[in-house]
Amino acid sequence: MAIEETRPTPATTPGAPSPRVDVGARRDPSSAAVEPHGKTTISDNVVSKVAGIAAREVTGVYALGGGASRALGAIRGAVGQDDMTQGVRVEVGETQAAVDITIVVEYPAPIQQVADSVRRQVTNAITSLVGLDVVEVNVAVNDVHLPTDDQDEHVEARVS
Repeated sequence: MAIEETRPTPATTPGAPSPRVDVGARRDPSSAAVEPHGKTTISDNVVSKVAGIAAREVTGVYALGGGASRALGAIRGAVGQDDMTQGVRVEVGETQAAVDITIVVEYPAPIQQVADSVRRQVTNAITSLVGLDVVEVNVAVNDVHLPTDDQDEHVEARVS
């Protein structure tokens, strides 16, 4: 006699957002894949770092994160600590990941092309380095960095 496993289906409210990562594929951040010779555990923070590093490698990306997170990042940078996860949020399941990333684009780079390149680079990095299927990479462009912004930082104060 065969026993069938039945799972209750989640109730859906019309207009309610569906989960980005397959519910059956969700895991808690400390769960691990069991392999024949042991287990491998990959932290959500690792996935965030891989995504952040990959995005920074894209030509036209000046920085990651919004204004507040960049200000905190500047303070950390002054102390010698870089936060590679700044501007990156991930949802990670057993086999899938979804990424939200906020970038600042260098002027005059074409914004849509930079966003598409970030999406491709992040997807490729997570797939090849972490081994997860990437279901989506949402790119939010928070600002455009102008070359004159750097000049303003180096202007000497008139009053000492």
